[in-house]
Amino acid sequence: MKTMTPFARHLMSTTLCCFLLIGMSACTTKETVTPPSETTTPTSSTANKALAAHQLEADSTIEVLNTYPFDEQSFTQGLEMEPDGNLLVATGQYGESKLYRRSLENAKVHESIDLPAELFGEGITQAGDHIWQLTWRAGVAYKRDATSFAELDQAHYEGEGWGLCRLANGQLVMSDGTDTLTFRDADSFDELHRTQVTRNGASLPKLNELECTNEGVYANVFLSNYIVRINPDSGEITQVIDASGLPDTARARSDRNAVLNGIALIPGSETEKDGPRFLLSGKRWGALYEVRFVPKAR
Repeated sequence: MKTMTPFARHLMSTTLCCFLLIGMSACTTKETVTPPSETTTPTSSTANKALAAHQLEADSTIEVLNTYPFDEQSFTQGLEMEPDGNLLVATGQYGESKLYRRSLENAKVHESIDLPAELFGEGITQAGDHIWQLTWRAGVAYKRDATSFAELDQAHYEGEGWGLCRLANGQLVMSDGTDTLTFRDADSFDELHRTQVTRNGASLPKLNELECTNEGVYANVFLSNYIVRINPDSGEITQVIDASGLPDTARARSDRNAVLNGIALIPGSETEKDGPRFLLSGKRWGALYEVRFVPKAR
């Protein structure tokens, strides 16, 4: 066997090190797409500053009336209560997104359907005999049978899908993470018109999960513990709710994904003398809170 010279050994060693370094660099610099739901959550004080910059000050807070168990694995993107008292829950994350129906009291799951692994699920709403389910960046909404969740049709849209709800007039309201609400036909999903959301002339972006009521459209403000009520006709914000009193909001300090997200009106409560009741939850929260929005003490 021919003996390798010291120079040759040095050259081979140097070349091997270069290949290893290049390989390590390739492994550690691969670009990944991070969903908006995985962006670092700011502290409550940061959220306050952000809202103050948009001339928003909370005029209401939450009164917790009851607490129910919730699935900590649910990356909640949509929440809606059916007239019979069951809860519709839509979750996100690639490979984990699904729609399921569960009992409020005992958390028993009655129906469930998964989205394809390459899709990131977002908001939902029921429109008569069907349910619309959004996706984040795929630009597709699934139309499903309201009972079986079987796919009936698909609709396509530009931009991102975030929150969805249905007004009393039958129109759908959709958010896309910006300061704009898009109104759509409940059967075809065709766009009807758009409205910019403002307060004192300043627009408010990051509108997330939605709930339509007779009082207006309620929206989670992404990366904050705040909920705003919006006049669907004018886009003007008419109420700002501080929900930081919910115990699970503290989870975001250790888990950046565990943010407030999910508003569901309790059917029939809008006529109650003390005001409507809602269910609130968040991403990977272990509890579902029954609340009322009450005036903030001055």
